[in-house]
Amino acid sequence: MVVSAVGFTLALQVFGERAQVLVLARDVPVGQMLKPGDLRTVQVAAETGVVPVADRGTVLGRRARVPLVAGALLAPGQVGTSAGFPPKGLSQVAFAVEQGGAPPDLAQGEHVAVLSGPAGTDAGPVEGAAGEEAEDSSVVGTVMAVRAPESVGGPRVVTMLVETAAARRAAQLDHPRVVVLPTEERESP
Repeated sequence: MVVSAVGFTLALQVFGERAQVLVLARDVPVGQMLKPGDLRTVQVAAETGVVPVADRGTVLGRRARVPLVAGALLAPGQVGTSAGFPPKGLSQVAFAVEQGGAPPDLAQGEHVAVLSGPAGTDAGPVEGAAGEEAEDSSVVGTVMAVRAPESVGGPRVVTMLVETAAARRAAQLDHPRVVVLPTEERESP
């Protein structure tokens, strides 16, 4: 009985130690400098890979290298002197999406396709010079942010991460329409 009590006490000391670490109090976009109000502290049973409270001064005033999400533990590599985002081969593209051009509950992290919407009242297919349908101009990517309209009836701004090769095509889409793709299917509609 004494042996098990000693073992329990030792296990509690080894596995039960908690450290005060930094966690994000709000979302911080890439490139924004970290301010005191962006961080809060929590106690966790983690010692490596996260920023301890004692190092708070080393991260304040540094830039977010990646999008930081509220509630996430802060890791040392997520902040620096310059943004490390978007990753090589990917680009961020913003679309002004008119009302009805995207699901109302569109959220960060969703895998989507963006298609060129109808101009005016013509909702038919886009045709090329020889009468055939134009090449597919949809762009597939991941939603990074959705900003509410600045005015009633105005467009929402949807920021996406897309392959760099598709960035120019994305910037040329007229009246963009956003389609959320099924999790199993990664093809554009």
